[in-house]
Amino acid sequence: MKVLLIQPPPNSKTIGIESIFLNEPLALETIAAGIPHHEVSLLDMRLNRDLEHQLDTFQPDIVATTAYTVEVYTVNSILQKVKEYNRNILTVVGGHHATMVPEDFNKKFIDAIVIGEGEITFQELVNTYEKGESFRKIDGLALPQEGTLLFNRARKAIADLDKSPFPNRDLTKEYRNHYARGKWRPLASMMTSRGCPFKCDFCAMWKINRGKYRLRSPESVVEELITIEEKYIDFADDNTLHDLKRAERIYHLIKEKDIKKIYKLYARSDAVVRRPDIIEKWKEIGMDLILIGFESFRDKELQARNKRNTIRNNEEAIHILQENGVEIAAYFLIDPNYTKGDFDALGDYVVKMNLIHPVFTVLTPFPGTDLFEKRYDDLVTHNYEKFDFFHSLFPTKLPLKEFYHYFINLYRRVYTFCDNGKEKNSLLSEEMLDQFYSRLITTHNL
Repeated sequence: MKVLLIQPPPNSKTIGIESIFLNEPLALETIAAGIPHHEVSLLDMRLNRDLEHQLDTFQPDIVATTAYTVEVYTVNSILQKVKEYNRNILTVVGGHHATMVPEDFNKKFIDAIVIGEGEITFQELVNTYEKGESFRKIDGLALPQEGTLLFNRARKAIADLDKSPFPNRDLTKEYRNHYARGKWRPLASMMTSRGCPFKCDFCAMWKINRGKYRLRSPESVVEELITIEEKYIDFADDNTLHDLKRAERIYHLIKEKDIKKIYKLYARSDAVVRRPDIIEKWKEIGMDLILIGFESFRDKELQARNKRNTIRNNEEAIHILQENGVEIAAYFLIDPNYTKGDFDALGDYVVKMNLIHPVFTVLTPFPGTDLFEKRYDDLVTHNYEKFDFFHSLFPTKLPLKEFYHYFINLYRRVYTFCDNGKEKNSLLSEEMLDQFYSRLITTHNL
């Protein structure tokens, strides 16, 4: 069978950061690895939007794509075009949003919806289609049928991640030089664990993984790492350092194998505080950047988000990382109730803590999260194009234009405060922030 996998393009009506961060389509590379006996092509429409040419030249039997919430309309449009091109092509969608709200893909031009992890489900789907057999026996599928959805049995989470094949990165050879994070180019991504043992109210990943936190063995992680050509590695896990003994074992194996890479990891501040020595060891083998969701500079806001962490841990972790020369991508949530005083106080805090790589996003209630369910009636829009981390989906205390003015000025302030005697962080420029603000205002017709 010929299988075309599509990474959807950004929507022009949403606010994105593709010019700064563009990761490889790891999920599609992973499901492709599960069907080695079929002919597979991957079209990354963030870099090549000529879908019709790909359909003409490849002539696929199956077209499958993936979607986050902000991509729902785009993906529906893509699969509709595929069906119009050839109604005999089997169309499939999976991913984050399909798992949480499969009803949004209950369309006559979509044949199957993959719910949950896709490696085994998609493999069985392709093989079953080739044999001409019924899809009803495949766990983890929802099947649109005459306006209704038929749900097959739920698929159990993969128990042993070491048995999953490594992502098929050969499919993205023509794109790989474009995958980057700022100056880190080209950048490769790896997934070494799935899920998270915590239950923050704004996050759906623990629900997608049914509350399970599963880990690949250190040996499997390093074995894959050896196969990657790129110098820069993005560990795309939700919580890479939670199991500190495992993190230490990976460190020893990387050192033993003399692997020379530069790493970015996700971590919680409490893990950093528990084992500062792990930070020292990972810095030794090339860890230059840690992404931490600090979320707030106030304990009461952390409690409201069910973060199960403290500002004290956050500040101690900042000290440990700075002592070891590790850059911190410090993520903060902007509450729609923020006033000018709140924006100023957050800016003061970021400057005081010398966080030169902060990222501010607006608190977003993604479908399936506890936050979405708790505050559904407060939503000012259900337009998925606005679920992009930057549009406020709740009423703002400040007039909306004023809210965005302070939001952008917060970025301007903290990305210029470090100019005196230091190299300015080059992730964002004044021009980019001006364009960012203009798009926010334009998309709200303000």
